[in-house]
Amino acid sequence: LHKSVLKCSSRVNVLSYSPDVPSIAQAYSKHSDSITVEFTTVSGASSYLLRAESKTGNFFSEMVVSSSPGTVVQLQPYTDYRLSVMSVNSGGRSQPSYPIEARTVVMAPKLNTTSPDNGTILVTWTPVENAVLYTLCIIREGSMSRNKLNTTDTIVRFGGLEAGTTYCIKGTAWDAAGRAGDDLTICQITRPPSPDVTYVEVTQGRSLGIAVYWMSAQGADTYVAWTTNRQNCTSTVSGYCFITPVECGQNHSVSVTAYNDAGPSSPSKPQTYITCGYITQPEPHTTYNPTSGNCSLVWNEVLLVEYYMAFIKRDDGTENSCNTTKTTCPFSCMCGYTYLTTVFPYNEAGSSPYSNVRNYTTIPCCPQGVSINLVSTETLEINWSPVKGAELYETTAAETNDVIHCNDTAPVCALSDLRCNTAYTVTVTPCSELRGCNRTCTPQTHETAPCAPEIVNMTQTNNSTYRVHFLTPNTPNTNYTITAIGRYDTHSCQSRNGSCELTQLPCGSTYEVMAVAMTTVGRSLPGYSKPLETGPCCPMYVNVTQVTQAMTNVTWSPGSGARSYITTLMSPRGKAKCHTLDTHCLMGCITCGTNYSVNLESISSTGHKSECKYRGFSSSACCPTSVKLYRRANNSLRVYWSSLGPQLQNHTVQLYGTAANYTCIAAADSKYCDIQEETCGDVYRVVAAPVGQNGIKVSFCQPRTYSVPCPGGNAAMGKYPLNFTFCFAVVKGIV
Repeated sequence: LHKSVLKCSSRVNVLSYSPDVPSIAQAYSKHSDSITVEFTTVSGASSYLLRAESKTGNFFSEMVVSSSPGTVVQLQPYTDYRLSVMSVNSGGRSQPSYPIEARTVVMAPKLNTTSPDNGTILVTWTPVENAVLYTLCIIREGSMSRNKLNTTDTIVRFGGLEAGTTYCIKGTAWDAAGRAGDDLTICQITRPPSPDVTYVEVTQGRSLGIAVYWMSAQGADTYVAWTTNRQNCTSTVSGYCFITPVECGQNHSVSVTAYNDAGPSSPSKPQTYITCGYITQPEPHTTYNPTSGNCSLVWNEVLLVEYYMAFIKRDDGTENSCNTTKTTCPFSCMCGYTYLTTVFPYNEAGSSPYSNVRNYTTIPCCPQGVSINLVSTETLEINWSPVKGAELYETTAAETNDVIHCNDTAPVCALSDLRCNTAYTVTVTPCSELRGCNRTCTPQTHETAPCAPEIVNMTQTNNSTYRVHFLTPNTPNTNYTITAIGRYDTHSCQSRNGSCELTQLPCGSTYEVMAVAMTTVGRSLPGYSKPLETGPCCPMYVNVTQVTQAMTNVTWSPGSGARSYITTLMSPRGKAKCHTLDTHCLMGCITCGTNYSVNLESISSTGHKSECKYRGFSSSACCPTSVKLYRRANNSLRVYWSSLGPQLQNHTVQLYGTAANYTCIAAADSKYCDIQEETCGDVYRVVAAPVGQNGIKVSFCQPRTYSVPCPGGNAAMGKYPLNFTFCFAVVKGIV
């Protein structure tokens, strides 16, 4: 063996085995939705698992129970099931036991009970599926005796019962195998017996009536007494009730019917009664004159009357009365009050024992302190103080065909969706349910805000002034304010006619122009705005530089709001034009020695133009032509030239030779210049140019090259021909 030492663990693993299979002793059903299973217990089982399967295979259920017996629930009535049991412990579950079949019992009949009279209970039910027999057991409440009945019908009548007594009925259904199914118990009370009327008494007082007394009936909880003239009274506890009012001189009878949950009893035997023999009371009514504030209580004449006593009581406690032989009683009344009136006729027998109290409510008062406020351009808010007697208020305007705009209990109304710049006659009418509406209230007039003006067009009258034309939809006394809102400033003008001028508008700016109307009532909504763009600004400066005798370079400062420019040079000899996005332009066709002006158009991105004129420009003097170089006898050189026009400037002549350079100045009226030569036989580049008034010579005159031989020769040869002037214009990016 190896030399290693084996160590045994002190922990011992114990194998667990599933318990033995139990066996089912019996299975039975006492309820239609369950089956109880009795089985043998096995050693080592901690619980048991009951399994139920329907024979059709559409039901399967397993339920854990701790011991025998166990019950499987949630089953269907009168259905066959296959049942088995398994024992369970920590090692698992055993195999299912040998299955056993059992069937659930039938359901209990659903009983419906009624009591058609005070000695009978009628029981009905719908047939129970798979039931062949029914057992009904009836027991009186508080009694141990019972009556059992077997039947195959679905209706049973129990007679000879006590009136007003509760009976409990238990119903059980049986299947063909003689097994009893579920049972259901329902309780029903029989109708009460007829009560006995013991006494009928006529009650005196301001309201004539009768009191009906009777003996209590067993099982009754409510009693109703009916007279032959269809008057009634009801009582739930006491053995009496009162019927009021009744009239004098009546001969009627009264009977009492008892009620419980089962229904009414048979009426009691009628008991006759006779009321007093006094004369009939009058029927008064009241008239009201809202203008004078007077009311009259009027009633019909009653026979056998000597005089009348009329009582009038206002709802604030004020009382009036009349003692008169006539059928009218005048009294002072006010709007919005309720008056309680009653009239008692008198004769030798005395007064009527009672008289109907009638109430009369005068029409509600007109609201005071009605205020109308303009809350928006086309909405009026009306407020008033609540008035007595008014249950709701109608608010109308005559200009809207008296359509009711508000029909509310609150003392406020808003008339909306009105026409602008219109006076509305508003009436607040208080109304009550009893007397209707008070149509005598004074209307109030208020005007809505002016209509919003509409801008028609805008025209420019000068560089900084624009005339705005707009529609005037309001009354002639309406003020209109036109406002131009820009990014940095705001301008406005006022007018009562259809136009006004916005002045001092800076160039190169954009504005939103809107119109607002104002009256003493208020201001309108702003009209739809329109954009206004002023013309772009002219450049602050323009510089013109002569490039050649026929080309000029024009530069200028940027103009605010301008995107492109059209520059035109105007002179008596013609004009030159260019269109550019830059602030400079190279132009031709303007010859030397010419006075001209500069016309510049600043154009915005939307096409607005501003015309800018700049005067006092002149081109440089013309370069001399036919320049020739001659040698003279005294070793001097003479440069001779011709001028295109009058020679008004001095000329400078420069000779650039290989050996020496020479310069001479010629007066304004001279056309030649002499230079003393030091070395003969040289080649000269000759430049003759006029000198401006500022002392600066023209820089663009072209040089000419001459070869001058030493004495003995008589020819002077120019290598370059005379200049010719031709017109062109060059613009950066545009030709």
